[in-house]
Amino acid sequence: MMQPMTHNIIQDGGTPIRLWTKGVPVDPKAHDQLIKASKMPFIYKWLAVMPDVHVGIGATIGTVLPTKEAFIPAAVGVDIGCGMMAVQTTLTADDLPDNLHGLRTELEKAIPHGRSKTRGRGSRRDVGAWANPDDTVMNGWGTLVDDFNYITQKHPKLKNTNNLKHLGTLGTGNHFVEVCLDETNQVWIMLHSGSRGVGNAIGRYFIELAREDMRKWFINLPDKDLAYFAEGTEHFEDYWFAVGWAQRFAFKNREIMMEKAIKALRQIVTKPFDAAVKAVNCHHNYVAKEEHYGEEVFVTRKGAVRASVGEYGIIPGSMGAKSFIVKGKGNEESFCSCSHGAGRVMSRTEAKKVFTIDDQIAQTKGVECRKDADVIDEIPAAYKNIEDVMSAQSDLVEVVHTLRQVVCVKG
Repeated sequence: MMQPMTHNIIQDGGTPIRLWTKGVPVDPKAHDQLIKASKMPFIYKWLAVMPDVHVGIGATIGTVLPTKEAFIPAAVGVDIGCGMMAVQTTLTADDLPDNLHGLRTELEKAIPHGRSKTRGRGSRRDVGAWANPDDTVMNGWGTLVDDFNYITQKHPKLKNTNNLKHLGTLGTGNHFVEVCLDETNQVWIMLHSGSRGVGNAIGRYFIELAREDMRKWFINLPDKDLAYFAEGTEHFEDYWFAVGWAQRFAFKNREIMMEKAIKALRQIVTKPFDAAVKAVNCHHNYVAKEEHYGEEVFVTRKGAVRASVGEYGIIPGSMGAKSFIVKGKGNEESFCSCSHGAGRVMSRTEAKKVFTIDDQIAQTKGVECRKDADVIDEIPAAYKNIEDVMSAQSDLVEVVHTLRQVVCVKG
């Protein structure tokens, strides 16, 4: 018996676009952006669009772009390797203190986050960096340093970044550290961050090189941010090496922060506990070489998570909503992918205009977190309904655990 269609298909002059967005709003601007991306000549088979899709730079966030013999740096973006890590502990809700402010404070002390208000000569250091990286960070740097030196020998403009001082730090925006409870009141630690300042520098640098290549070869594009590197050209291999390095940096960044977060939890909860159960560490802004439909292709996931059969992933809601630990179903039509979160329904600027501190307090009731004007852009109402997002991708993943946060740290 033929299975019912679980997604919509758009055909508008380019490769098909398959959208897992039933019951979820899609911004018309995101729709236009998808049409432009679908017209790139090296897209393999179709674009796969996740239910959290929203406007990005060049390519929409929440899109899977499979390509042959080329890739688009702006589709990976500037937060290269951004992703999630979650660890289930053997603690339960009863083991946590009644007042969680001390735990939030301990996490904020353990993991550098945010940035300084002042810039320029004489300003204090970025609060989201280590003044003097400790042994944990130094050990994490390891072989990354040799590969970074290789990159900067060829591209010296990338040398002066906060690479070591940003390893093991959170950053700002939607990056966070959370303490959560699952459906059985088991305690989890979950965090979201990427390759920080050095990944941003790599992304911006190669995006501009790709634009220069397009100008050099008089290649007209539907959008300048769809500038690409073709296999065999001067910058293709350099970007492939650099983006892979940034993805490894991001992975290690999350590992170091998780070690710090577990240590902070031990400072507050004296009961012995294990924190290595069902650990998940996954990217959602990256490019990888994979086999699909019998061919080896580059798969760029811009705000999407790999969801092969049995593969664990994390789909967070907003700072006042549920999050999910999921297991992939290996749906080939999505190139074995799922959403990376709820997805925004309004920009940060718009959210700050529309909502107040009182709204933020109401929508994060029961969560120990910042509730000031600087985090209104992260208010839950600025995001899509996570339940609708999960319903739209029921053929991509199965839910293993449902989490609700009780502590949230943001930069």
